[in-house]
Amino acid sequence: MKPIVNSDEDLLVSNEKSLRRITLNRPRAMNALTLDMVVEIYDLLRSWASDPDVKVIMLDGAGERGLCAGGDIRALYNAARSGTDLPQKFWRTEYRLDALIARYPKPIVAIMDGVVMGGGVGISAYASHRVVTERSAIAMPEVAIGLFPDVGVSFLLAGSPGYVGTHLALTGAGIGAGDAIFCGLADFNVPTKKLKALRECLSVCSTSQEVDDVLDALGTAIPTSDLASARPWIDHCYAPSTIEEIIDRLDQSGERAAHRAREVIQVKSPTSLKVTLRNLRETRSFRGLEDCLRQDYRIALACIEGHDFIERVRAAVIDKDMSPKWCPVEIELVTPELVNQHFRSRGASDLSFEH
Repeated sequence: MKPIVNSDEDLLVSNEKSLRRITLNRPRAMNALTLDMVVEIYDLLRSWASDPDVKVIMLDGAGERGLCAGGDIRALYNAARSGTDLPQKFWRTEYRLDALIARYPKPIVAIMDGVVMGGGVGISAYASHRVVTERSAIAMPEVAIGLFPDVGVSFLLAGSPGYVGTHLALTGAGIGAGDAIFCGLADFNVPTKKLKALRECLSVCSTSQEVDDVLDALGTAIPTSDLASARPWIDHCYAPSTIEEIIDRLDQSGERAAHRAREVIQVKSPTSLKVTLRNLRETRSFRGLEDCLRQDYRIALACIEGHDFIERVRAAVIDKDMSPKWCPVEIELVTPELVNQHFRSRGASDLSFEH
């Protein structure tokens, strides 16, 4: 058994020679992130950055369902209802963790096995080495719960080929290994049966190049990307600057997949759709991930203070009637002023980063 340097019911941390392994350990909750987990991961990474005995870090999830299904939605809902500052603390720390992972001085290998959503994307998609498997199911479905694709993912989606990122953000569609690599969300495809061997090999790696070599040796061919072949209709339909125009193009398309996308989009939060599209478009002009995370923080707090997030969690988790009543109820009723409210500066409370 590998020596455990820290262990509690939500996070397992182990020493494996030069490798430090962090395992999210809430399998019944699909390893959803809590504030305490985010704080601990952040502190561990900070401490290991200057530790000469630590050469490589690995992030994975307990159980077989997935790396991480996102943040603890129920906790955020309860905080929003009670008016506590948990959302501010959670997102501030989570986004700082995502930025730290992106600029980390040592190789971080993220195992994006199984379900990877929301905050799970945040802790993996900025790692230096992003590994998918035949079981990977990656998505940012936040528009369905009155939020938006956060954790800076719009920075990656905006850089995806054509308008594929816009399609993923507005539909919340899940993708597998081939599409994830095509979109720039992952790098290596490794079969699940080789993950144990991967850990053993990483434990004796000292450099990023050695990690590359191990992943190249254990990896298999990248699966065909369905999104790549769908580029013609996706790029045409998602090019407009408004949700209304995008829906019209999807409706007029001769592709069945476009019609299905339209049906999916039309049941999402109208406010979230418009906020998400604007965020994606603005992200293209940002200098880096941290600019995107600063804006995400403003939007996230506006969402938690609004109507649709609380209403969707009520409908899905609390009352379980699955019939959220969006406000505004129609896309056309979402005014520019309502959208603007999500992007306003919070002054001294805006997100900052420690370097």
